Amino acid sequence: MTTEPTRRTLAVTDLSLVVLIGSTGSGKSTFARRHFKPTEVISSDFCRGLVADDENDQSASGDAFDVLHYIAGKRLAAGRLTVVDATNVQAESRRQLVRLAREHDVLPIAIVLDVPEAVCADRNAGRADRAGLPRRVIQRHQRELRRSLRHLEREGFRKVHHLRGVAEIEGAEISLERRFNDLRHLTGPFDIIGDIHGCRAELDALLAKLGYVDGAHPEGRTAVFVGDLVDRGPDSPGVLRRVMDMVAAGTALCVPGNHENKLGRWLAGRKVRIAHGLAETVEQLEREGERDPEFRDRVRTFVDGLVSHYVLDGGALVVSHAGLPEKYHGRTSGRVRAHALYGDTTGETDEFGLPVRYPWAEDYRGRAAVVYGHTPTPTASWLNNTICLDTGCVFGGRLTALRWPERELVDVPAERVWYEPVKPLRPEAPGGADGRPLDLADVAGRRGVETRHLGRIAVKEESAAAALEVMSRFAVDPRLLAYLPPTMAPCATSREEGYLEHPTEAFAAYRADGVRQVVCEEKHMGSRAVALVCRDAAAARERFGVSTEVTGALYTRTGRPFFDDPAVTERLLARVRDAITAAGLWQELDTDWLLLDAELLPWSLKSAGLLRRQYAAVGAASGAVFPGALAALEATAARGVAGVGGDDGLLARQRERAIDAAAFTEAYRRYCWPVDGLEGVRLAPFQLLAARGRPLATVGHDTQLGWLDRLVEQDASGLLRRTGRLYVDTEDEASVAAGVRWWLELTEAGGEGMVVKPLEGFVRRPDGGLVQPGVKCRGREYLRIIYGPEYTRPDNLERLRVRHLGHKRSLALREYALGLEALDRLADGEPLWRVHEAVFAVLALESEPVDPRL
Repeated sequence: MTTEPTRRTLAVTDLSLVVLIGSTGSGKSTFARRHFKPTEVISSDFCRGLVADDENDQSASGDAFDVLHYIAGKRLAAGRLTVVDATNVQAESRRQLVRLAREHDVLPIAIVLDVPEAVCADRNAGRADRAGLPRRVIQRHQRELRRSLRHLEREGFRKVHHLRGVAEIEGAEISLERRFNDLRHLTGPFDIIGDIHGCRAELDALLAKLGYVDGAHPEGRTAVFVGDLVDRGPDSPGVLRRVMDMVAAGTALCVPGNHENKLGRWLAGRKVRIAHGLAETVEQLEREGERDPEFRDRVRTFVDGLVSHYVLDGGALVVSHAGLPEKYHGRTSGRVRAHALYGDTTGETDEFGLPVRYPWAEDYRGRAAVVYGHTPTPTASWLNNTICLDTGCVFGGRLTALRWPERELVDVPAERVWYEPVKPLRPEAPGGADGRPLDLADVAGRRGVETRHLGRIAVKEESAAAALEVMSRFAVDPRLLAYLPPTMAPCATSREEGYLEHPTEAFAAYRADGVRQVVCEEKHMGSRAVALVCRDAAAARERFGVSTEVTGALYTRTGRPFFDDPAVTERLLARVRDAITAAGLWQELDTDWLLLDAELLPWSLKSAGLLRRQYAAVGAASGAVFPGALAALEATAARGVAGVGGDDGLLARQRERAIDAAAFTEAYRRYCWPVDGLEGVRLAPFQLLAARGRPLATVGHDTQLGWLDRLVEQDASGLLRRTGRLYVDTEDEASVAAGVRWWLELTEAGGEGMVVKPLEGFVRRPDGGLVQPGVKCRGREYLRIIYGPEYTRPDNLERLRVRHLGHKRSLALREYALGLEALDRLADGEPLWRVHEAVFAVLALESEPVDPRL
């Protein structure tokens, strides 16, 4: 007669250490295979085989369990569910596993497979590797199991699932449960509200300012309270009622503060010290109880149910009362809860008798933004991707909220000082916009940078080392280095006679990518320049943390300053700033700083050394050699020497070379003219990259060029130059032909060429891949500078057409994605080290080997 399986569901937390407990032959391995992934299960037998080549070699058990604990620790550190398949019937073996779970702040869960001794013996007898196992081993396991059953919860197991008999084991099902703090599926938008401390009127005013009506937001936003709802203020019951109603209605979330924790213990009848404002709350609750006898029980239930912290928005946001280091995010333990409620203290007290808190936020480098309260500060400001919203409302400060994902701060003033602070409000974080300096560990070694548009981008260790050399020795102040422009891929190699690059290839490539509307922008004869322009020195200090009276920066593609004299840079920035002001862009974009992508002219301003050593040397040599050589050949040809005269003779070939050399000299001279200070210098902006709270690089180029045209029109100094452009429909032959004609006119007049870009600011291919943000199409004569005076000769041109563009195109897209990531982080108000991580990666990729002529 077969016993029907008994159906039973076992709840297992999705991040936990599951410990299977049972004697040999109880079916633990079979149970593990049935209910868990193979990678989630760590078997003592398997580990024994790893170290001894024999899974039954009991003499290797010590080393095997060392391996098992090591692997389990690595998995738990990585946030992965881990199942230990071993007998675990001895208290000491379980004690080590519980300790391991506590070290990694996860729940230890026991699943006991309680199978009769006879069944275990029969199963072992049926296994060739266990057939000779003495019966006394099973009997010992059974005795140890019996002794263990009463003590598992006391040992530290948070859940104990006791399966009795074969039928119950076979009928069991595992149900993975989310941790209470895991709300990553909730993506907001959120309004995170700082410490209220009984200030009901201020809470109502702030909710109204945020747009809430009767506790709900018409746009479906969710309020998130960081705790410390009670104590010190005039109406803690009113605050509790409002927050509890919103949480019950699903329009709010709330984490506990240390004041709720203390109130909860008092409500439970435990002995607590009535201090730090609790006396006011107790008195107010007693009065409220006279009107609503059930209110106190409702508050107790609410406080008891609060979860220490929440992980929200796909893991991008963590809300905790006192803040939380990254290693605790999403973890579950008493240590995590204690830090979430109280923070971490050094064990010292300050001059006011208050505990000195460990400044965890100064060392924070996590990806998730951590929003917290607990420590009152005069103003809320970002520090290493963390922000404290306790702005001392009850002490006469302000009640502050953070709108997420906008990262916008909204606040209301306190009606009055409701409670005199023991300690004056002052910032806890060190000075500067970022809160901590950049660290070598932020950029050194092999690393991967997560981007929103291209996933994880790898940076080789040797590339990082090369970038570090440039950055540490030659770059501008890294606090001002908010962006580096990507390299730009050339258009596909042309088969047009006499041309290496031709715009028909660029139009065809975009048409193949599904891009119909493109803009052709004049390529100026200068050097790529990034200009950071702040409205004044105060704006530069506030966002970029510079301590000197600088108002921005002007630097090259590798982060080097264009001018050795900072005063010259400041004069140039002042002219750009005046144009921005006159154009009304500060107000229109609601910003006090702008980041621009531009060309700085002339080219010789940056590349004088290169011109002297490389290009001018070639021109001078040809000018010195060819006249004499041609005169001698002409005299020789006049004497009738064979092979010298005629259309194919040596004289004709040397005349062609002289013409090519002269064209080469003429080509590079177009990019050179004398300058004196700013006299003769021109700046041609072609894109706004970012403003306060807003990345702009993905805004359509028609809008971009409209902004910049206004900027140039309002420039009274003559510094700014307009970027010529032509819009082309890649599916219209006449429009494409017009684009080709425009390019020919530009280049035949001595221009460098043009850049073809999708009219939209950011485009993906139908298959989801990124479309090149722009391809350069350089003129025939400009390429003579790049490839040499004689590159247009048919045999040379044919060899040059074998260009390997794949790596260059890949590099361009990776640097583009990193640049966008840097701009997004900058506009989001993320700390400097996070911005700099992406910026530095662009510079590191520049050291990858690629043909520099492309």
